[in-house]
Amino acid sequence: MQYIPNFLFALALGFGVWFFYNNVRKLIRNIKLGKEADVSGDRSERWSNMARIALGQSKMVVRPIAGFLHIIVYVGFIIINIEVLEIILDGLLGTHRLFAFLGGTYDFLIASFEILAFLVIVSVVIFWLRRNVIRLQRFLKPEMKGWPKQDGNLILYIELVLMFLFLTMNGADYQLQQMGAEHYAQAGSFPISQFLAPVFQGLSESTLIIIERGAWWLHILGILFFLNYLYYSKHLHILLAFPNTFYGRVKPQGQFNNLASVTNEVKLMMDPNADPFAADAGTEDAGEPEKFGASDVTDLNWVQLMNAYTCTECGRCTSECPANQTGKKLSPRKIMMDTRDRLEEVGKNMDANKGTFVPDGKQLLDDYITREELWACTTCNACVQACPVSIDPLSIIVEMRRYLVMEQSAAPTELNNMMSNIENNGAPWPYNQMDRLNWVNE
Repeated sequence: MQYIPNFLFALALGFGVWFFYNNVRKLIRNIKLGKEADVSGDRSERWSNMARIALGQSKMVVRPIAGFLHIIVYVGFIIINIEVLEIILDGLLGTHRLFAFLGGTYDFLIASFEILAFLVIVSVVIFWLRRNVIRLQRFLKPEMKGWPKQDGNLILYIELVLMFLFLTMNGADYQLQQMGAEHYAQAGSFPISQFLAPVFQGLSESTLIIIERGAWWLHILGILFFLNYLYYSKHLHILLAFPNTFYGRVKPQGQFNNLASVTNEVKLMMDPNADPFAADAGTEDAGEPEKFGASDVTDLNWVQLMNAYTCTECGRCTSECPANQTGKKLSPRKIMMDTRDRLEEVGKNMDANKGTFVPDGKQLLDDYITREELWACTTCNACVQACPVSIDPLSIIVEMRRYLVMEQSAAPTELNNMMSNIENNGAPWPYNQMDRLNWVNE
């Protein structure tokens, strides 16, 4: 009978890890639906970006209040989970506070965990107030209604409950240590939870054990639940922020990538001696692609798809977007959310059809992202600069524009006029080249 709790814990842990593993496999499969991406460049620069942006939170603190609070939650999440290792070992081995042999070091660690837990609670409450009471404008955009808003609040509630369970567990443990209860040897320092003493005043030893064990079980089960909830929430950036910043853009912000097939065609046109019918015409990348640009998620590259899953829905990109600020329909955050939603829809289609995608009559263009949104973009890169985890909404917008122009000839009238002028006059303006200097005479 004494091993039943250990067995149940191992069962819960095994199921949680197995479920998480399956979700990670599904995530990787969906990201790999994208085309190959150019991830060349200075790898030392990429490592530096990951250390500075993902680990160091350098772009978060551009907005100091939110950045400072996020760092508290971020550090608390990482450090407090060190204790999860002890909890797991205790659950599997049937021990209690296995690392207590560390003595003073253990006391310092537990005290640090408690202070961080308290700071996390304060930060989470402030985050909740910013979303629901102060109602910051970037959290009130149309794309944040329904599930995105519920998801943001639910994550805050989960973090709040986990921290309270942690402190409740420690508070009951502290009281049991003071009472000299069996198996509760003096271990740890409890600068926060010891103030819960009035709450536990007058409770019997057996009741305190039930409270301590109950909080212990709910805390670890809550962590396993949160681990598996990540896949379904915006908090997936906890896992993806590091690879996303590593594979983030390292080229200059204003530098667009060129389509190799188009470049080859131009080279052939410029070379009077080239044979356009030769098998090796152009470069090694010669050959017409299946499609110019992107109309669906499978036309995008895998880095862009990873970007979509990494989006934290913080709205910094949208709040910096000049098109959005002037009332236009474009929201860079919505571009990423729509891309992720469509990718999830494609993934579920494959799950239902034994790993094969069955055409569903939908695509990212028009069904999720409208043409009005795409053409509202000024390509200023403000959204890319603002993103705290190196997401690039602009690259998706540009690829979808390419599809509209090169596959459907569906550019706006103003853009068609400009391109016609460039073709005929060598400039965007409707003036003959011979008349360009007429203004001098005036």
